[in-house]
Amino acid sequence: MITIKGPLCLTMGLAGSALSLLSTMAWGQVDNGDFEQWQLGKPSNWTTIDSGISLTTEQNRVYSGQTAAAVNVLTTTQGNTDLAQTVTVEAGKTYTFSTWVYHTEGGVRARLVADGYHNYSDPQQLNQWQQLRHDYTATSNGQITVGLRFYDVSGFDGNETVYVDNFQPSGTASTPPPTGGACQANALTFNLTTDKYGEETSWVIKNASNSTVASGQNYGANQSYSENLCLTDGSYTFTISDSYGDGICCSYGNGAYSLNGPSRTIASGSQFTSSASHSFTLGTDNGGGDGGGDTPTGYYGAAAGLSGYALKTALHNIIASHNNQGYGAIWSFIDQYERDRYFENNGTVLDRYSEKPTGTDSHEFTAVGDQCGTARIEGDCYNREHSFPKSWFGGKIEPMNSDIHHIFASDGYVNNRRSSFPFGEVGSSTYVSSNGSKVGSASGIGYSGTVFEPIDQFKGDFARAYFYMATRYQDRISSWQNNSSYSDAVLNGSSDQVFEAWVVAMLKRWHQADPVDALERARNEGAYQFQGNRNPFVDHPEFVEQIW
Repeated sequence: MITIKGPLCLTMGLAGSALSLLSTMAWGQVDNGDFEQWQLGKPSNWTTIDSGISLTTEQNRVYSGQTAAAVNVLTTTQGNTDLAQTVTVEAGKTYTFSTWVYHTEGGVRARLVADGYHNYSDPQQLNQWQQLRHDYTATSNGQITVGLRFYDVSGFDGNETVYVDNFQPSGTASTPPPTGGACQANALTFNLTTDKYGEETSWVIKNASNSTVASGQNYGANQSYSENLCLTDGSYTFTISDSYGDGICCSYGNGAYSLNGPSRTIASGSQFTSSASHSFTLGTDNGGGDGGGDTPTGYYGAAAGLSGYALKTALHNIIASHNNQGYGAIWSFIDQYERDRYFENNGTVLDRYSEKPTGTDSHEFTAVGDQCGTARIEGDCYNREHSFPKSWFGGKIEPMNSDIHHIFASDGYVNNRRSSFPFGEVGSSTYVSSNGSKVGSASGIGYSGTVFEPIDQFKGDFARAYFYMATRYQDRISSWQNNSSYSDAVLNGSSDQVFEAWVVAMLKRWHQADPVDALERARNEGAYQFQGNRNPFVDHPEFVEQIW
């Protein structure tokens, strides 16, 4: 059910390290599931059905413990190429049988055996561990066969090795990890309740390098799961997906999920379409137990254990006293911190209104030399864009007018076309920039006026800038609603929620769909060096869900 890679540990039900301690249990116990005990070159308690496979001990490709089983598949005959043992089960009890397999060539696939055949491995998923699992409910007391069967597929050359490790059971009640296996990093718990179509649900956690460190799939219908994770310090993105595209609530059952840290819920939900993503950071800054990458130790300490608007107020108090550098100094910030080191990586000014993340930019700006000026067409020059328009807070009023956390380098002409329109999602466009940013009539967001829609790559950046503004200026933002018709459309006149409901819903969606990336983290660090405060929602993306 869970895939774990890299510097990360897992406990799920009766973990492999606990199996030898519990080998005397009568019910649902896989013996030597971690393949640690071998006698005369064979793994204890395991048998092979015929000569179609041979087994050797493996110490290099190991999922857990010190050794795994190297299964050498030698035949194209698919009759009885089985690795198996008998397990005693109790009537009415549900057991989760699972194991990890590692393919090297792609000419053989493995199939889980649990009183029958279930769930093939993907033979094309090479040189990495993948999990097979099945929830088995015993209909009577007795013994069943548990193990793996191996099949050849296209490309099999008659001799291929598959590595197997960590064969384990898990009953309906989760057993805590043994004391000796306690998490020494950041202990998290993932809880999932599936709907009527649990097999459609999957999830993944990726680190800042976009490498998968944990994942789950092949769930049963209307079942509840609780799994313990142990993640090292760093930034991560959790994504839950539904293959049918209707989420896990509420048309076909009341499914829900949550990912919980030591002192708070990092991610939770139930209603989504194809997927929902949540970014979060783990570290040592004592900010509620889950720190942030480059965040100074203790920076978010006053927010520890808080949620809702109490958390928002604590964050306001942390970031409110920044050192205003003035509007003119923003040119220097752009020169130093707004360079393209992520897409073309050529050092030109990174403009979110014309940057093409997956193609060649139509326009590029040289820092300092291409400052606006007058912009008559797109590509003339770059400007200092108040993503939260200055007319909304009353004009050139400090410190808002110079607060770098919501001011970005932007094409001067596109900036003018954006005007002071709210951010939104365009149905019918009247203008489209070279990278696909749009001006036009809003559609499907609960607002029908003219809006500006940035491209998907940067929507999360702007959403987190807005959450920053709502927090940094919560002591005065309630008075900005009537400064313009557009601020009235976006702001609700409060100091807690701050935004109209349609805005909150859209910004949260953007925040989830475009998680924090290396570009944004580096900019946040630059802003901290520049004016002495940070955007909490870049350091701790989970704060968004905890507040709104």
